[in-house]
Amino acid sequence: MERKKASDFPQELLDLFHKYQHGETDRRTFLDQAKRFAVGGVTAMALFESLKPNYAWAQQVPKDDARLKTGYETVQSPQGNGTIRGYLARPANASGKLPGVIVIHENRGLNPYVEDVARRLALADFIAFAPDGLTSVGGFPGDDEQGAVKFRQVDGKKMTEDFVAAAKWLEARPECTGKIGAVGFCFGGGIVNTLAVRLPELRAAAPFYGRQPNAEDTAKIQAPLLIHYAANDEGTNAGWPAFEAALKANNKKYEAFIYPGTQHGFHNDTTPRYDEAAAKLAWQRTLDLFNKNLRRCCVRPWCSRRARARRTGRRSKTKRCGISRRCCGWIPATRLETRNSRPTI
Repeated sequence: MERKKASDFPQELLDLFHKYQHGETDRRTFLDQAKRFAVGGVTAMALFESLKPNYAWAQQVPKDDARLKTGYETVQSPQGNGTIRGYLARPANASGKLPGVIVIHENRGLNPYVEDVARRLALADFIAFAPDGLTSVGGFPGDDEQGAVKFRQVDGKKMTEDFVAAAKWLEARPECTGKIGAVGFCFGGGIVNTLAVRLPELRAAAPFYGRQPNAEDTAKIQAPLLIHYAANDEGTNAGWPAFEAALKANNKKYEAFIYPGTQHGFHNDTTPRYDEAAAKLAWQRTLDLFNKNLRRCCVRPWCSRRARARRTGRRSKTKRCGISRRCCGWIPATRLETRNSRPTI
């Protein structure tokens, strides 16, 4: 199938598909309303198929990449649905403990795109765990439409407890340093915000186009936030002004970016809404956030800049020591400073 871009479709059609994806309309209604965009021999069903995810496009890191250890683990969740199963990815030849990142999926379950995101994190020297919120109803069924059906069958409160249990499990893993962050997309972005509220031990959080907590819950957040929004996402973005006001009122550490010309889901490289430039920029910013807040500086004893910093007690002006690929980029390690900045538009 030819890969299309969001610019190949009318914004109204993209908005209509967004409503379908989020359960605000059903497939039949989408097809009926999409008929007015079906011109030049293109059918409404063809438009539907071209907008759906193609998971073959998501594989940036092969499943059998020899640099990684991957597999599925089951986590006990007594406050949730009993257990939650997830995909664990970590470097194959790690020489010591590594920080962890929990990866939260969209509202379809643990699909191949999210598993690939976990592998991308593992290649960046993190232990990544991507739990499947659909575990209690049999897990991701391999099909987005059926995934949406199953998603609506799960008790939302219990699913949230499952994700909390998964984060605590990752933090306690023997190969983890105990420092964890969270990244999530769409529904998962909202869950990342919830984890930041619920878990004071969370060291960094990067929600992508996720629903925001209320002001009372925002006051409980301890982790620095890196908040990503799409420009063409009125529903999600409507909650940003109140969220920003609460973050400022409580002097929270955050940065927020609205990526021009992008659609909700712009990081998901399986659909036409994917925006390569914005996705790469947002992902690099996310890795920088985790490297800065989940690691100490280079542990190599021969790192000259680290040694000099320890002698003088001063931070190096150079952001990367260049000696170890695991260097966090700062000498010594520091927390993200408070940034009450307006989002980039």
